Amino acid sequence: MTKSEKNKKKYGDIKSEIVENARKVLQIECAAIDAMIDRIGQDFEDAVNIILECKGRVIVTGMGKSGIVARKIAATLTSTGTSAIFLHPAEGMHGDLGLVLKNDVVICISKSGNTEELSLLFPVFKKIGVKIITLTGNMRSALAERSDVALDVSVQEEACPNDLAPTASTTATMAMGDALAVALLQKRHFNREDFAFLHPGGSLGKKLIKTEEIMFGGDKVPKVHYMASLQSVILEITKKRFGSTCVIDDDGKLIGIITDGDLRRCMQNPRDFDSLCARDIMNTKPKYVQVGCMAWEARQIMENFNIMQLAVIDEEHYPVGMIHLHDLLEAGIEITK
Repeated sequence: MTKSEKNKKKYGDIKSEIVENARKVLQIECAAIDAMIDRIGQDFEDAVNIILECKGRVIVTGMGKSGIVARKIAATLTSTGTSAIFLHPAEGMHGDLGLVLKNDVVICISKSGNTEELSLLFPVFKKIGVKIITLTGNMRSALAERSDVALDVSVQEEACPNDLAPTASTTATMAMGDALAVALLQKRHFNREDFAFLHPGGSLGKKLIKTEEIMFGGDKVPKVHYMASLQSVILEITKKRFGSTCVIDDDGKLIGIITDGDLRRCMQNPRDFDSLCARDIMNTKPKYVQVGCMAWEARQIMENFNIMQLAVIDEEHYPVGMIHLHDLLEAGIEITK
């Protein structure tokens, strides 16, 4: 049973007025977004290309609820590799137009296409020489006709029962902004590393931290040759303080690992300890991650196999780092998907 089917089974029989009204709102807003799909065409591609060719920033502007949507679109663009800033139209008429430079692109948002504050700014935008993209619900409006590109974000009805409060229209406009941001992201080849660079803090940043940003490398990596004596193994584990050591072959590549637990189990069995070497007690199937692995993936492996440390290897199987569960916990790394 799918999650959707489970939800229908769980909530489908609830028929109160409040629930039915909420469902209707979501249905109207879903329909508004769905209707825009067939309107995505050459104008949308032109808008993306204008922004890609922009040598400056994207200035996003709008009044009222459209202004709130404009702020969100500007934030999404900025966080996905397209430098953007919000300009309040009224403040623009009182000095903030100094933000707009010739190499910029302006995105205007207006449901009616006749917002007075934006209409007053248009002649100035034209004089500065910026390209203008308008997101509007009225493709016959003055703003739409005077723009370089106009994108249709019209809706058949608002979710408000009076068809007045911006609801479906703001949802549709925000979705169009997301479509622009993602299209630009893909054209710029904006990857996980770029995203992590712009989101160093909070849960988003932690999800994108790579293992090598937390691991200990260089001389701090515990490792012994497979013919190393038991005494050398103990000294290396004690010195490096990871509770384990990598075991390497003649070429320096990882072939095993020895943990404190392996040493304790070894001591429990009567034998000639002086004759033992690393290969006699090592785990020949060590758990490890490769450079580039996300830190949360390393923690997932530790949780799955109930281990406290992992070796980090490069593409040629050389151990280049060691990471301990405590390091991941201190960094606030949580298991995710």
